[in-house]
Amino acid sequence: MAASELYTKYARVWIPDVEEVWKSAELTKDYRHGDGVLQLQLEDGKELEYKLDPKTNNLPHLRNPDILVGENDLTALSYLHEPAVLHNLKVRFTDSKLIYTYCGIVLVAINPYETLPIYGTDIIYAYSGQNMGDMDPHIFAVAEEAYKQMARDERNQSIIVSGESGAGKTVSAKYAMRYFATVSGSASEANVEEKVLASNPIMESIGNAKTTRNDNSSRFGKYIEIGFDKKYRIIGANMRTYLLEKSRVVFQADEERNYHIFYQLCASAHLPEFKALKLGKAGEFHYTKQGKNPVIDGVDDAKEMSTTRNAFTLLGVNESYQLGLFQILASILHLGNVEVKDRDSDSSIIPPNNGHLSVFCELMGVTYQDMSHWLCHKKLKTATETYIKPVPKLQAINARDALAKHIYAKLFNWIVDHVNKALHSTVKQHSFIGVLDIYGFETFEINSFEQFCINYANEKLQQQFNMHVFKLEQEEYMKEQIPWTLIDFYDNQPCINLIEAKMGILDLLDEECKMPKGSDDSWAQKLYNTHLKTCALFEKPRMSNKAFIIQHFADKVEYQCDGFLEKNKDTVNEEQIHVLKASKKFDLLVELFRDEEKATSPTGAAPATGGRTRLSVKPDKNKAGQASKEHKKTVGLQFRNSLQLLMETLNATTPHYVRCIKPNDYKYAFTFDPKRAVQQLRACGVLETIRISAAGFPSRWTYQEFFSRYRVLMKQKDVLTDRKMTCKNVLEKLVQDPDKYQFGKTKIFFRAGQVAYLEKLRADKLRAACIRIQKTIRCWLARKKYLRMKHAATTIQRYVRGYQARCLAKFLRRTRAAIIIQKYQRMYVQRTCYKRKQAAALAMQCILRAYMARQLYKSLLREHKAIIIQKMVRGWLARQWFKRSLRAIVYLQCCIRRMRAKRELKKLKIEARSVEHFKKLNIGMENKIMQLQRRIDEQNKENRGLSERLNSLEVSHAAESERLRVELTRLRGAEEDAKNNANKVTSLLEEVERLRKDLQNTQKEKKAIEDWARTYQDEMEQMISELKEQNHLLKNEKNDLNRLIQEQSQQWKEKMQRALKEETEQLENDLNEERSRYQNLLTEHLRLEEKYDDLKEEITLAVNIPKPGHRRTDSTHSSNESECTYNSEFAESEDGTRGGEDAIKGILDMSLFLKLQKRVSELEQEKQSLQNELDRREEQFQRARARDDEEHKKARSAELEYESLKRQELESENKKLKHDLNEMRQSLRGSAEASSAAPGSPAYTVLLDQLNASNEELEVRKEEVLILRSQLVSQKEAMQHKDEKETMTEPLPYIEDVQKLTDAKEISQAYMGLKDTNRSPRFTRRPTEVNELVSRLRSPFPDYHKLNEDGELWLVYEGLKETNRLLESQLQAQRRSHENEVEVLRGELQSVKEENNRQQQLLAQNLQLPPEARIEASLQHEITRLTNENLELHSDDPKEYKAYRISMLRRMVDLMEQLEKQDKTVRKLKKQLKVFAKKINDLEGGQMDVSPGQTTDEPVHPVNIPRREKDFQGMLEYKKEDELKLVKNLILELKPRGVAVNLIPGLPAYILFMCLRHADYINDDQKVRSLLTSVINSIKKILKKRGDDFETVSFWLSNTCRFLHCLKQYSGDEQFMKHNTTKQNDHCLSNFDLAEYRQVLSDLAIQIYQQLIKCMENILQPMIVSGMLEHETIQGVSGVKPTGLRKRTSSIADEGTYTLDSIIRQLNSFHSIMCQHGTDPELIKQVVKQQFYIIGAVTLNNLLLRKDMCSWSKGMQIRYNVSQLEEWLRDKNLMTCGAKETLEPLIQAAQLLQVKKKTDEDAEAICSMCNSLSTAQIVKVLNLYTPVNAFEERVSVLFIRTIQTRLRDRKESPQLLMDTKLIYPVTFPFNPSSLALETIQIPSSLNVGFLTRV
Repeated sequence: MAASELYTKYARVWIPDVEEVWKSAELTKDYRHGDGVLQLQLEDGKELEYKLDPKTNNLPHLRNPDILVGENDLTALSYLHEPAVLHNLKVRFTDSKLIYTYCGIVLVAINPYETLPIYGTDIIYAYSGQNMGDMDPHIFAVAEEAYKQMARDERNQSIIVSGESGAGKTVSAKYAMRYFATVSGSASEANVEEKVLASNPIMESIGNAKTTRNDNSSRFGKYIEIGFDKKYRIIGANMRTYLLEKSRVVFQADEERNYHIFYQLCASAHLPEFKALKLGKAGEFHYTKQGKNPVIDGVDDAKEMSTTRNAFTLLGVNESYQLGLFQILASILHLGNVEVKDRDSDSSIIPPNNGHLSVFCELMGVTYQDMSHWLCHKKLKTATETYIKPVPKLQAINARDALAKHIYAKLFNWIVDHVNKALHSTVKQHSFIGVLDIYGFETFEINSFEQFCINYANEKLQQQFNMHVFKLEQEEYMKEQIPWTLIDFYDNQPCINLIEAKMGILDLLDEECKMPKGSDDSWAQKLYNTHLKTCALFEKPRMSNKAFIIQHFADKVEYQCDGFLEKNKDTVNEEQIHVLKASKKFDLLVELFRDEEKATSPTGAAPATGGRTRLSVKPDKNKAGQASKEHKKTVGLQFRNSLQLLMETLNATTPHYVRCIKPNDYKYAFTFDPKRAVQQLRACGVLETIRISAAGFPSRWTYQEFFSRYRVLMKQKDVLTDRKMTCKNVLEKLVQDPDKYQFGKTKIFFRAGQVAYLEKLRADKLRAACIRIQKTIRCWLARKKYLRMKHAATTIQRYVRGYQARCLAKFLRRTRAAIIIQKYQRMYVQRTCYKRKQAAALAMQCILRAYMARQLYKSLLREHKAIIIQKMVRGWLARQWFKRSLRAIVYLQCCIRRMRAKRELKKLKIEARSVEHFKKLNIGMENKIMQLQRRIDEQNKENRGLSERLNSLEVSHAAESERLRVELTRLRGAEEDAKNNANKVTSLLEEVERLRKDLQNTQKEKKAIEDWARTYQDEMEQMISELKEQNHLLKNEKNDLNRLIQEQSQQWKEKMQRALKEETEQLENDLNEERSRYQNLLTEHLRLEEKYDDLKEEITLAVNIPKPGHRRTDSTHSSNESECTYNSEFAESEDGTRGGEDAIKGILDMSLFLKLQKRVSELEQEKQSLQNELDRREEQFQRARARDDEEHKKARSAELEYESLKRQELESENKKLKHDLNEMRQSLRGSAEASSAAPGSPAYTVLLDQLNASNEELEVRKEEVLILRSQLVSQKEAMQHKDEKETMTEPLPYIEDVQKLTDAKEISQAYMGLKDTNRSPRFTRRPTEVNELVSRLRSPFPDYHKLNEDGELWLVYEGLKETNRLLESQLQAQRRSHENEVEVLRGELQSVKEENNRQQQLLAQNLQLPPEARIEASLQHEITRLTNENLELHSDDPKEYKAYRISMLRRMVDLMEQLEKQDKTVRKLKKQLKVFAKKINDLEGGQMDVSPGQTTDEPVHPVNIPRREKDFQGMLEYKKEDELKLVKNLILELKPRGVAVNLIPGLPAYILFMCLRHADYINDDQKVRSLLTSVINSIKKILKKRGDDFETVSFWLSNTCRFLHCLKQYSGDEQFMKHNTTKQNDHCLSNFDLAEYRQVLSDLAIQIYQQLIKCMENILQPMIVSGMLEHETIQGVSGVKPTGLRKRTSSIADEGTYTLDSIIRQLNSFHSIMCQHGTDPELIKQVVKQQFYIIGAVTLNNLLLRKDMCSWSKGMQIRYNVSQLEEWLRDKNLMTCGAKETLEPLIQAAQLLQVKKKTDEDAEAICSMCNSLSTAQIVKVLNLYTPVNAFEERVSVLFIRTIQTRLRDRKESPQLLMDTKLIYPVTFPFNPSSLALETIQIPSSLNVGFLTRV
């Protein structure tokens, strides 16, 4: 393809830049061949002329289309070059906040310097099981790929993590190991995965330090091998370390720190256990203060110390060893503070009593003199003599530092060895995954020996990386049968040879170290002489003779030779080591130097640097031949050997590469420095990968993907049925150069740039189509606009003309109306004037006449009033005179009477004082009283007479007074008239004058009043208007207030409703959470049970070694091994246990036993916590029962009264029966003829009436007995409850069952069987003893004392024997009480038998009598019995009433059985009576001559009529020994499919309940308990065996629920009997309350439901992502984007690819299976809701982790798929089950992909729309949004920031992914069955013929 086709106007290119490395520009002019200058425009609008290199004439790199920018895989870019890689990483890192990117097989990880929520457990499980290309790049994806390839290819794997310091290598390696630990788990119960993770804080504390580039920089390399067993579970790990930076112990640069452990130790110096170390702050020690910055922001060293110590403890390092380690570390710090002083120029000395040296010697357990001596001296050996030479101060300090470094290195190696021992496993390792965390390529201003070794290691790793990439490329080409052409790639073998070959740099360095006087300068000269002219990769600096330059694969590096020899030799004074090894108090120190070699330098002597002073001469006892043995390997040689071993390991594994990039040097979050990034990309080999890929065919498409993407470039005639031929034909037309592509078997391979060219053609084609569409639409819009304008113009004209016509007509109408108005107006004015004048005249006349009338009236009124006043005054004066006279008279009378009374009183007092007076008074008192009474009567008569006379006198006096008063008034009136007549003339004249003046004043006042009235009227009118206005305003305000009040009331109402709704929702949520927690506890309990069973099976397998030969099995053992039946399992377990007891002593694995014992103890602790919770609930239940007992006691008195009333009723009934009997006898005596017994006769009628009355009475008595029986049962339960509370003993059957168990296997099975059934208070009276029993009897080994040296197991065995003795004693006591009760019951049974015989004899006698006498005898007997009982009841002593009541209640139980028998007898008698009636009718009709003897003999035959089906009571009887057969045929071996198709739903549940009813009917509690326990355990067993079969789980969920509903429906509780029929109420349980078992069954149903959900999830999980996301339901909406080497699953449905139809078909299958099994509709709704939640959660989680799925077209696909699911819900009538609401987050995410995302209004709309998505999810979707076509736009960073700002106040969980493991709490609403139990037919196919219908 010509350059002119690509470098056209508007094409974008990359040009070099000093600051940004590469800068984007756009061509403003087409490029022509031969042009030397390109016309460019930068992004900031600046014009630029770019000159081409005249020699090469290379054009600048083209920029990829925007649609390819931000891809997950760099190899997906069409143009593969450095600027494209850099720009793609920058866009993903800064804009999308994505730190991981694929580059072929390499994962590029950029350090964000910020904590990201992408490493949680939910993310781990989201990546688990996924292909590497199916999800967004992540370290978890690399780990999953390694784990999957290990399992699939049976080949060991390696993950190579490299990068600069601070790039995040250690964190990446840590997350990879966390992934393996989380996904795989551990093969044992020793928590190996936790130990593997616990090694990280230890290694970080002793091997990491703060540098200028990283706060937690690893200063050593490590390779961790994580071992797996055959099931690919972690069993252990091993760690190898490389090149620890020992120099950091004694020296740190500015702003750096020593290793973390020293600062952690100083920060914890205040702890009591560290007081002896005599530590202080880090700034007080020389080795920790040199960096001048001992604190790291955000790091608490004391807390980190606690974490380190916990990690040591977890790895098995005990407390004493830990303190020893810290003691050595503290001694190193004190050693660094030892001060050395000059004694002279050639010697030095340590002052005596140096505090720090004293502490060092004390901690190390060495003598102060020896250590101070050898710190300042050294020993020199010759062939014959040994010299001790002092050293100067500088050498002494160097020796001190060397010793510190040596001790730390030994300690480091010791810790690594112990970590490896802790992680070592005895289980054979099947495979491993290695994680290599090693330093990346380093170059500094001064590079020394450490950088040389680091870069040497990176050269080896880069070579291995290049070969692996080359190999993969070759395999891909060969697989697709592409012609292989050799790709030239950089081979760094010459550089490696320069370093490690013979006479290489390392070889020359080791040789120089062996020389006695070797130095760095001489070594540098040897390098120059050897390699300067022979190797092009080796150079010499111009300005230095002590340095050399090596051309590495990444860059040139200059190394300084100073210190190379010293660091390579790593010398330390031998005598100092001897002093330390001589420590007697510190065993750990001796252990560190146990394998220390004697020689401390390769030559055995250090070079002399000063004058030699001979202090002492000692002969050397060692032979000269031993000198060679004392040589040790140099550091360079050790590193080369370990590196060679590492490379061999890596070459034997499949490598996976992680390249960590440091984005900037300032640790700014999400800040990208292009210069630093490019430097690291070049160094880590990413660009080399790009170059290798670009050299071949980097872009690869499948034929289907190519066809789907570029279908728009094809014509209809080009499309063939063969996709491969179609693509070939199209490519030949589109790309003329055949070298630009190759056709493989399944893919098309393109050269670099071809995809961009095809994208350009596609975009041009789409752009042309868009232009055509725009043209057509604009034409259509313009024509529509013209037609609208034309229509609008004609419409306007029509309306204007009409308006003008209307205006003219209006004018004419107004003119005529004005004339008419004038006429009427004038008429109105005249008429108004006339009426006003007329009204004025009438008003004047009216006023004048009224005035005259009022004057006359006033004069008359005044005269009348004067008369009245005179009358009143005169009457008042007369009354006043009379009252004064009366008061004077009364007062006078009172005074006189008072005087007389006083005199009389005085006399009486004198008389009263004398005794004779009292005697006189007493004598004849009665006569005096009578006299006084007569006197009083006489005085009363006199008083009445006087009062009558007084009244007559008063009346006469009043009449006389009135007459005199009238006369006086008349005289006074006459006198007044005379006086008035005299003055009348004068007064009249004065009156006239006064009236004139009054008239004038009145006129003036009238005028003033009129003026005031007018003013007042005006003011009133104004005031009225104002008041009206104010009234109007007030009305408006009132209306406003009313409206406001209504609004407020409405708001309050809505607020209250909302608050009520929220509170209700909160309560519902709390209830659901509580229910969920309870169900989670059940799940955890089930998991622990399964673990316990697995442990038990492992112990059995470990113990039960079958002997050679045939093993005999039970006769009931099934020959089919896969169908393990109930009986065979018991037989196998028993045989296995016996075999295990014989072989246990020789083959038991002690370590396995201890691990299992530890795990069992943990399980016991968890179980104990659950048991405690159960006990707490039990105590609450007991308290409630106690309250019920108190209420029961209070109700006893009422019950006694009720019983007394019942006795009275019985007496009255007895009298009634006697009366009826007498009537019957009289009627029978009254008729002596034979025909008297015929139907219709009086005797016969009376007989029938009496028989019916007897039947009714019998029914009444039956109901009364039932009531008394229920009271008896309740009293028995209360008494048992009370006895059990007092004695706290186990029930007898439970103890017997435990005693019968002969070995631990049976005990374990019994415990597992009773664990679920003993949850009720009835069976868990003493949980502590049960737990103690189980814990003591759990282990199946009898000889524990032979297996445990400490004697713990022997003590357990002794406790077990004590427990057995205790159980035996309790068993004997219970057995004695049981025998006593049996004797009592036998006596009662004998009495019952006697009573029964007596009744049978009586019945036989009655049958021999004629019918009349038979009925009479029966009634007489019953009356006699009832009379006797009543008489006995009345004659009893009240003190013995209680004992009698108990015996009475016992008899009532027997009476119930008798009544049932009598009921049967009555039914037979009724049948006989009907037969009698029928025969009598026949005799009357046609056989009148038959003798009476025949009529009495024939009724005997109907007694043998067979029982009809309606007499079936809905019960099934089985024998005790058939219980296992019942469970086996009905549960374990039942095929759900046959039952579901052919029989009624829930048939096994009905059959089991009918069997339970019979056990309840016969009152066999042992049978009830055994049946329920067997059923529950069998259901659990079948679910454990076939738990992955949805049909089986659904079948038993339905049957368990039906069984639970039956227990409720027939329990007798009123709340469950509302919908029962009368017959169903008769079938209720009568003897046992199984409420506790209902709870156990409910828990079992919850477990089955959760198992159903897990099974359903396992089936749906593989379909969801493919069907909901990847498959294109609407074809052609979204095209496939270019992908890289990490291929994703095709979105085109192939064979085996799941589609949405697959999901819907599976949902239909689930629904139909549950419906066939008769699952409750409410339960089906809950299952469907859970199904839809899983679909929505998995789809959304995958969407959040896949950048390629976040596009507009994919949102449309998702919404269409969701609509199909909603349609399915509508078809199944499940819209109200809440399933649609679970899809709301997914729906909102799809809407978020489709809405507009530009303006603030869009942001507001998104925030209000996405209320079901969290902020993290919304931001993640916006960051991942990727345009599929060139017409879509990316979401700007500013818009995302706006969204984050608006959602900042949301209170929500920061979790990104939805919890796919969430299971909604399930409820089981009561669903009664209308099916009658007696109508159920049992098919023979169930093989339960041993059941008998009752």
